[in-house]
Amino acid sequence: MKFFADTADTNDIRELAEAGLLDGVTTNPSLIHKAGRDFLEVVAEICRIVPGPVSAEVVALDHEGMMREAEVVRKIADNVAVKVPLTIDGLKTCKALTDDGTMVNVTLCFSANQALLAAKAGATFVSPFVGRHDDIGFDGMQLISDIRLIYDNYDFATEILVASVRHPIHILEAAKLGADVMTAPPAVIRQLVKHPLTDKGIEGFLADWAKTGQSIG
Repeated sequence: MKFFADTADTNDIRELAEAGLLDGVTTNPSLIHKAGRDFLEVVAEICRIVPGPVSAEVVALDHEGMMREAEVVRKIADNVAVKVPLTIDGLKTCKALTDDGTMVNVTLCFSANQALLAAKAGATFVSPFVGRHDDIGFDGMQLISDIRLIYDNYDFATEILVASVRHPIHILEAAKLGADVMTAPPAVIRQLVKHPLTDKGIEGFLADWAKTGQSIG
């Protein structure tokens, strides 16, 4: 499963990339606002740090407006994936952009039927929001399972990008279901490495090493 970081904080992105943990990045208007930087500038910097897909979202709601903004966004770097909402105009824009060789991430997916439409439109990625789905009493992981089944039934090339990830269990379950990609805040990605027995093991090894009176190097 590919790991994307859901952030516009270039310090976090650089740290995770140096650890070999990042295959791409997703951003959205809220994350850009939180970063407090110019949109085009921060996306360009992220694209320089991470060679994989970097999702940058358009904000227009009509097809013509989305296409105008997409022309600006996809010129930032070759690894930009234009992010569009799962609406009729968004799907129309997705079809036009993918036909022209541009990666597209269709976002705000909350049903398997919507994911089917995104695949039909040729989306590179579809982003089902599991955390927000859970918030209103539905099972976000069941959504991923349904999409995986449908995509496998028809051999769609669209990758399932699990978004709105809130905790490590979301990542574990997504991996077990065969999701292609997950995107999570850096803090959640860092949580994956934590285990009390790992910490306890390190403490024991260091204590025993200290008793040897030796040093390395």
